[in-house]
Amino acid sequence: MADGQWYPPEWPDRIRAHTEGTLVPVPPKRAATVLLLKDTPDGPVVHMLRRRASMAFAGGAYAYPGGGVDPRDDDHQVRWAGPTRAWWAERLGVDEAGAQAIVCAAVRETYEEAGVLLAGPAPDEVVGDTTGDDWEADRAALVARELSFAEFLDRRGLVLRSDLLGAWTRWITPEFETRRYDTWFFVAALPAGQRTRNASTEADRTVWIRPAAAAAGYDRGELLMMPPTIATLRQLTPYATAAETLAVAPARDMTPVLARARLQDGEIVLTWPGHDEFTKHIATAPAAEPIAGPNTGPVPGPITGPVPGPVAGPIVGGSA
Repeated sequence: MADGQWYPPEWPDRIRAHTEGTLVPVPPKRAATVLLLKDTPDGPVVHMLRRRASMAFAGGAYAYPGGGVDPRDDDHQVRWAGPTRAWWAERLGVDEAGAQAIVCAAVRETYEEAGVLLAGPAPDEVVGDTTGDDWEADRAALVARELSFAEFLDRRGLVLRSDLLGAWTRWITPEFETRRYDTWFFVAALPAGQRTRNASTEADRTVWIRPAAAAAGYDRGELLMMPPTIATLRQLTPYATAAETLAVAPARDMTPVLARARLQDGEIVLTWPGHDEFTKHIATAPAAEPIAGPNTGPVPGPITGPVPGPVAGPIVGGSA
Protein backbone atom coordinates (compact mmCIF):
# COMPACT_ATOMS: atom_id res chain seq x y z
CA MET A 1 0.00 0.00 0.00
CA ALA A 2 1.31 3.43 -0.90
CA ASP A 3 2.01 5.81 1.96
CA GLY A 4 3.23 9.35 2.45
CA GLN A 5 6.71 8.69 3.80
CA TRP A 6 9.09 11.44 2.74
CA TYR A 7 12.44 10.01 1.73
CA PRO A 8 15.41 12.21 0.67
CA PRO A 9 16.49 11.21 -2.86
CA GLU A 10 20.19 11.46 -1.95
CA TRP A 11 19.93 8.88 0.88
CA PRO A 12 20.87 5.74 -1.12
CA ASP A 13 24.24 7.15 -2.20
CA ARG A 14 24.96 8.49 1.28
CA ILE A 15 23.91 5.21 2.90
CA ARG A 16 26.30 3.31 0.60
CA ALA A 17 29.12 5.65 1.59
CA HIS A 18 28.22 5.27 5.27
CA THR A 19 28.20 1.47 5.15
CA GLU A 20 31.54 1.55 3.31
CA GLY A 21 33.04 3.80 5.96
CA THR A 22 33.74 6.72 3.61
CA LEU A 23 31.17 9.12 5.07
CA VAL A 24 31.93 11.06 8.25
CA PRO A 25 28.69 11.72 10.17
CA VAL A 26 27.72 15.32 10.86
CA PRO A 27 27.27 15.98 14.61
CA PRO A 28 23.56 16.41 15.41
CA LYS A 29 22.25 19.73 16.69
CA ARG A 30 19.83 19.84 19.62
CA ALA A 31 16.21 20.55 18.74
CA ALA A 32 12.71 20.38 20.22
CA THR A 33 9.24 20.03 18.75
CA VAL A 34 5.77 20.12 20.33
CA LEU A 35 2.62 18.13 19.64
CA LEU A 36 0.05 20.76 20.63
CA LEU A 37 -3.31 19.20 21.50
CA LYS A 38 -6.84 20.40 22.19
CA ASP A 39 -10.03 18.51 23.00
CA THR A 40 -13.08 18.33 20.72
CA PRO A 41 -16.35 16.36 20.98
CA ASP A 42 -14.75 13.76 18.69
CA GLY A 43 -11.57 13.47 20.75
CA PRO A 44 -8.28 15.37 20.84
CA VAL A 45 -6.85 17.02 17.73
CA VAL A 46 -3.21 17.93 17.11
CA HIS A 47 -1.85 21.10 15.52
CA MET A 48 0.22 20.45 12.38
CA LEU A 49 1.80 22.63 9.73
CA ARG A 50 2.69 21.85 6.13
CA ARG A 51 6.19 22.82 5.06
CA ARG A 52 6.32 24.93 1.92
CA ALA A 53 6.99 22.95 -1.25
CA SER A 54 9.94 25.25 -1.94
CA MET A 55 11.77 24.07 1.20
CA ALA A 56 14.97 22.18 0.39
CA PHE A 57 14.29 19.65 3.16
CA ALA A 58 10.95 17.81 3.36
CA GLY A 59 9.06 20.28 1.19
CA GLY A 60 5.32 19.58 1.35
CA ALA A 61 5.63 17.40 4.46
CA TYR A 62 3.37 17.81 7.48
CA ALA A 63 5.14 18.38 10.81
CA TYR A 64 4.76 20.02 14.23
CA PRO A 65 6.07 23.37 15.45
CA GLY A 66 9.73 22.93 16.32
CA GLY A 67 13.31 23.97 15.73
CA GLY A 68 16.83 24.19 17.06
CA VAL A 69 17.99 24.98 20.58
CA ASP A 70 19.38 28.48 21.17
CA PRO A 71 22.71 28.09 23.06
CA ARG A 72 21.99 31.38 24.85
CA ASP A 73 19.26 29.61 26.81
CA ASP A 74 21.82 27.30 28.43
CA ASP A 75 23.38 30.08 30.44
CA HIS A 76 20.65 32.38 31.77
CA GLN A 77 18.45 31.08 34.60
CA VAL A 78 14.85 31.79 33.61
CA ARG A 79 11.87 32.03 35.98
CA TRP A 80 10.63 28.46 36.10
CA ALA A 81 7.45 26.63 37.14
CA GLY A 82 6.86 22.90 37.30
CA PRO A 83 9.36 20.07 37.72
CA THR A 84 12.86 21.23 38.61
CA ARG A 85 15.69 21.55 36.12
CA ALA A 86 17.29 18.53 37.80
CA TRP A 87 14.11 16.50 37.16
CA TRP A 88 14.07 17.57 33.51
CA ALA A 89 17.78 16.81 33.16
CA GLU A 90 17.18 13.22 34.24
CA ARG A 91 14.08 12.92 32.07
CA LEU A 92 15.78 14.27 28.93
CA GLY A 93 19.15 12.61 29.50
CA VAL A 94 21.19 15.82 29.61
CA ASP A 95 22.68 18.19 32.19
CA GLU A 96 20.57 20.87 33.91
CA ALA A 97 21.67 23.72 31.63
CA GLY A 98 20.90 21.60 28.59
CA ALA A 99 17.51 20.62 30.00
CA GLN A 100 16.58 24.28 30.46
CA ALA A 101 17.67 25.11 26.90
CA ILE A 102 15.69 22.21 25.40
CA VAL A 103 12.52 23.09 27.33
CA CYS A 104 13.00 26.74 26.36
CA ALA A 105 13.33 25.69 22.72
CA ALA A 106 10.07 23.73 22.90
CA VAL A 107 8.17 26.69 24.37
CA ARG A 108 9.87 29.26 22.11
CA GLU A 109 9.26 27.35 18.88
CA THR A 110 5.59 26.83 19.75
CA TYR A 111 5.30 30.59 20.18
CA GLU A 112 7.31 31.42 17.06
CA GLU A 113 5.47 29.04 14.73
CA ALA A 114 1.99 28.74 16.25
CA GLY A 115 1.59 31.92 18.33
CA VAL A 116 0.96 29.89 21.50
CA LEU A 117 2.96 30.73 24.64
CA LEU A 118 3.34 28.29 27.54
CA ALA A 119 4.29 30.96 30.08
CA GLY A 120 2.53 33.28 32.50
CA PRO A 121 2.99 36.10 35.01
CA ALA A 122 2.90 33.60 37.90
CA PRO A 123 3.66 29.89 38.36
CA ASP A 124 -0.05 29.00 38.17
CA GLU A 125 -1.04 31.37 35.34
CA VAL A 126 -0.78 31.46 31.53
CA VAL A 127 -0.89 34.56 29.36
CA GLY A 128 -4.04 35.17 27.32
CA ASP A 129 -4.28 36.20 23.69
CA THR A 130 -0.82 36.92 22.22
CA THR A 131 -1.87 38.38 18.85
CA GLY A 132 -1.30 42.09 19.60
CA ASP A 133 1.28 44.23 17.80
CA ASP A 134 3.62 44.32 20.80
CA TRP A 135 3.57 40.53 21.07
CA GLU A 136 4.18 40.23 17.35
CA ALA A 137 7.22 42.51 17.56
CA ASP A 138 8.73 40.30 20.25
CA ARG A 139 7.89 37.15 18.31
CA ALA A 140 9.61 38.53 15.20
CA ALA A 141 12.69 39.42 17.28
CA LEU A 142 12.80 35.84 18.59
CA VAL A 143 12.55 34.42 15.06
CA ALA A 144 15.38 36.70 13.91
CA ARG A 145 17.44 35.65 16.99
CA GLU A 146 17.74 39.32 17.92
CA LEU A 147 16.27 38.33 21.28
CA SER A 148 16.90 35.19 23.29
CA PHE A 149 13.94 33.44 24.86
CA ALA A 150 15.39 34.01 28.33
CA GLU A 151 15.61 37.75 27.58
CA PHE A 152 12.04 37.72 26.27
CA LEU A 153 10.75 36.09 29.46
CA ASP A 154 12.69 38.54 31.62
CA ARG A 155 11.48 41.56 29.68
CA ARG A 156 7.86 40.57 30.15
CA GLY A 157 8.23 39.23 33.70
CA LEU A 158 7.02 35.78 32.66
CA VAL A 159 7.46 32.36 34.24
CA LEU A 160 8.14 29.41 31.93
CA ARG A 161 5.48 26.74 32.57
CA SER A 162 7.45 23.52 32.21
CA ASP A 163 4.58 21.73 33.96
CA LEU A 164 2.46 22.23 30.83
CA LEU A 165 4.84 20.04 28.81
CA GLY A 166 5.29 16.29 28.75
CA ALA A 167 8.41 14.71 27.23
CA TRP A 168 7.11 12.15 24.73
CA THR A 169 9.96 10.67 22.64
CA ARG A 170 13.38 11.41 21.19
CA TRP A 171 14.62 10.89 17.63
CA ILE A 172 18.10 11.45 16.21
CA THR A 173 18.52 12.08 12.48
CA PRO A 174 20.36 9.16 10.81
CA GLU A 175 24.15 9.37 10.65
CA PHE A 176 24.11 9.49 6.84
CA GLU A 177 21.99 12.66 6.64
CA THR A 178 23.49 16.03 5.75
CA ARG A 179 21.29 17.88 8.28
CA ARG A 180 21.22 16.12 11.63
CA TYR A 181 19.19 16.88 14.74
CA ASP A 182 18.85 15.31 18.16
CA THR A 183 15.18 16.14 18.69
CA TRP A 184 13.09 15.87 21.84
CA PHE A 185 9.33 15.62 21.17
CA PHE A 186 6.93 17.08 23.74
CA VAL A 187 3.16 17.06 24.18
CA ALA A 188 1.17 20.05 25.48
CA ALA A 189 -2.46 21.19 25.65
CA LEU A 190 -3.58 24.48 24.11
CA PRO A 191 -3.95 26.93 27.02
CA ALA A 192 -7.37 28.46 27.61
CA GLY A 193 -7.71 31.88 25.99
CA GLN A 194 -4.98 31.30 23.39
CA ARG A 195 -5.40 30.39 19.74
CA THR A 196 -3.07 29.12 17.06
CA ARG A 197 -2.18 30.82 13.82
CA ASN A 198 0.26 30.19 11.01
CA ALA A 199 3.14 32.35 12.19
CA SER A 200 5.84 30.28 10.47
CA THR A 201 7.57 31.49 7.31
CA GLU A 202 8.33 27.84 6.52
CA ALA A 203 4.70 26.67 6.39
CA ASP A 204 1.99 27.30 3.81
CA ARG A 205 -0.82 25.73 5.82
CA THR A 206 -1.74 24.81 9.41
CA VAL A 207 -4.46 22.43 10.55
CA TRP A 208 -6.03 20.85 13.61
CA ILE A 209 -6.56 17.17 12.87
CA ARG A 210 -7.36 14.00 14.77
CA PRO A 211 -4.23 11.81 15.02
CA ALA A 212 -6.04 8.78 13.62
CA ALA A 213 -7.33 10.80 10.65
CA ALA A 214 -3.85 12.18 9.94
CA ALA A 215 -2.38 8.67 10.11
CA ALA A 216 -5.07 7.41 7.72
CA GLY A 217 -4.20 10.24 5.30
CA TYR A 218 -0.56 9.19 5.47
CA ASP A 219 -1.48 5.54 4.81
CA ARG A 220 -3.40 6.60 1.70
CA GLY A 221 -0.43 8.63 0.45
CA GLU A 222 -2.36 11.91 0.84
CA LEU A 223 -0.36 13.42 3.71
CA LEU A 224 3.40 13.52 3.38
CA MET A 225 5.37 12.96 6.61
CA MET A 226 8.78 11.98 7.93
CA PRO A 227 9.05 8.83 10.11
CA PRO A 228 9.06 10.61 13.51
CA THR A 229 5.88 12.52 12.62
CA ILE A 230 3.77 9.54 11.60
CA ALA A 231 5.22 7.44 14.44
CA THR A 232 4.17 10.00 17.07
CA LEU A 233 0.72 10.39 15.49
CA ARG A 234 0.13 6.67 15.83
CA GLN A 235 1.27 6.85 19.48
CA LEU A 236 -1.37 9.51 20.24
CA THR A 237 -4.36 7.54 18.95
CA PRO A 238 -5.17 5.51 22.12
CA TYR A 239 -5.87 8.58 24.28
CA ALA A 240 -9.31 10.11 24.65
CA THR A 241 -8.29 13.57 25.94
CA ALA A 242 -5.31 15.89 25.93
CA ALA A 243 -5.05 15.50 29.73
CA GLU A 244 -4.89 11.73 29.40
CA THR A 245 -2.05 12.07 26.90
CA LEU A 246 -0.10 14.38 29.20
CA ALA A 247 -0.69 12.05 32.15
CA VAL A 248 1.09 9.12 30.49
CA ALA A 249 4.03 11.18 29.21
CA PRO A 250 6.28 10.90 32.32
CA ALA A 251 6.38 7.11 32.02
CA ARG A 252 7.33 6.99 28.33
CA ASP A 253 10.68 5.61 27.24
CA MET A 254 13.01 8.38 26.06
CA THR A 255 15.68 6.12 24.55
CA PRO A 256 16.66 7.86 21.28
CA VAL A 257 15.44 6.34 18.02
CA LEU A 258 18.28 6.28 15.47
CA ALA A 259 18.03 4.70 12.02
CA ARG A 260 20.49 1.92 11.19
CA ALA A 261 21.78 0.79 7.80
CA ARG A 262 23.42 -2.56 7.03
CA LEU A 263 24.48 -4.53 3.95
CA GLN A 264 22.55 -7.77 3.48
CA ASP A 265 22.20 -10.05 0.45
CA GLY A 266 23.37 -7.44 -2.04
CA GLU A 267 21.20 -4.62 -0.77
CA ILE A 268 21.15 -1.97 1.94
CA VAL A 269 18.58 -2.55 4.68
CA LEU A 270 17.52 0.63 6.46
CA THR A 271 15.69 0.23 9.77
CA TRP A 272 14.42 2.34 12.65
CA PRO A 273 14.55 0.25 15.87
CA GLY A 274 11.05 -0.33 17.20
CA HIS A 275 9.41 1.01 14.03
CA ASP A 276 9.28 -1.81 11.47
CA GLU A 277 6.93 0.07 9.12
CA PHE A 278 9.79 2.32 8.01
CA THR A 279 12.15 -0.49 6.96
CA LYS A 280 13.54 0.06 3.45
CA HIS A 281 15.49 -2.26 1.13
CA ILE A 282 17.75 -0.36 -1.27
CA ALA A 283 19.77 -1.85 -4.12
CA THR A 284 23.52 -1.42 -3.64
CA ALA A 285 23.77 -0.01 -7.18
CA PRO A 286 21.16 1.78 -9.31
CA ALA A 287 19.40 -0.30 -11.97
CA ALA A 288 20.93 0.03 -15.44
CA GLU A 289 17.60 0.81 -17.08
CA PRO A 290 15.15 2.29 -14.56
CA ILE A 291 11.49 1.87 -15.27
CA ALA A 292 9.78 5.08 -16.34
CA GLY A 293 7.07 6.46 -14.09
CA PRO A 294 6.43 8.68 -11.07
CA ASN A 295 8.53 6.67 -8.64
CA THR A 296 11.72 6.06 -10.64
CA GLY A 297 15.14 6.33 -9.04
CA PRO A 298 17.04 4.32 -6.46
CA VAL A 299 14.40 4.43 -3.73
CA PRO A 300 11.15 2.59 -4.50
CA GLY A 301 7.80 4.04 -3.64
CA PRO A 302 7.96 7.16 -1.46
CA ILE A 303 6.39 10.45 -2.41
CA THR A 304 9.05 13.08 -3.08
CA GLY A 305 6.96 16.14 -3.86
CA PRO A 306 4.35 18.33 -2.17
CA VAL A 307 0.95 17.06 -1.21
CA PRO A 308 -1.31 17.70 -4.23
CA GLY A 309 -4.01 20.18 -3.33
CA PRO A 310 -6.01 20.53 -0.12
CA VAL A 311 -6.81 17.44 1.92
CA ALA A 312 -10.52 16.81 2.19
CA GLY A 313 -12.37 15.39 5.16
CA PRO A 314 -10.75 15.00 8.56
CA ILE A 315 -9.02 18.35 9.05
CA VAL A 316 -10.59 20.59 11.70
CA GLY A 317 -9.94 24.17 10.60
CA GLY A 318 -6.74 26.16 10.51
CA SER A 319 -6.86 27.95 13.87
CA ALA A 320 -8.00 27.38 17.40
